[in-house]
Amino acid sequence: MAGRGLRLRVAALLAFGLGAGHALALSGKVTHVSDGDTLWLRPADGSRRPVKVRLEGLDAPERCQAGGPQARAALESRVGGRRVFVAARARDRHDRVIGRVRLDGEDIGAWLVDHGHAWSSRFHASPGPYAVQEARARDARRGVFAQPGAVEPRRFRREHGPCD
Repeated sequence: MAGRGLRLRVAALLAFGLGAGHALALSGKVTHVSDGDTLWLRPADGSRRPVKVRLEGLDAPERCQAGGPQARAALESRVGGRRVFVAARARDRHDRVIGRVRLDGEDIGAWLVDHGHAWSSRFHASPGPYAVQEARARDARRGVFAQPGAVEPRRFRREHGPCD
């Protein structure tokens, strides 16, 4: 039975194009924005149902956290109903595609962080891919950085649990 499960996982990865070290390019229309770092994309080729995409490299406030509704609204106003390009690299434990999202060549993750709607994802000693944008937003006191003591979403989730 374990062999069948492994075969199904490998087949799914190959079908979606997300094997080790491989990336998948998707383009399509954004049909829904769940929160400040998650959207739904209807692939342009029409071959699949909408795909849930988690923006890579950032962490936006939770929906029930200060700044969460504003982060969602910012992402919705920027990409809602528009055609975007996603350079996907993996799937997360929630089965979302993880990738960089671009609109007309602009990195939407960089835009969100630069406008103070998200933090650059940190990992160990790394300040994350959008550290420069986060520093700019902090210096300008934009978005979540307008109030002193803004709580990173990771810490918020650890202290309060999920919003749902």
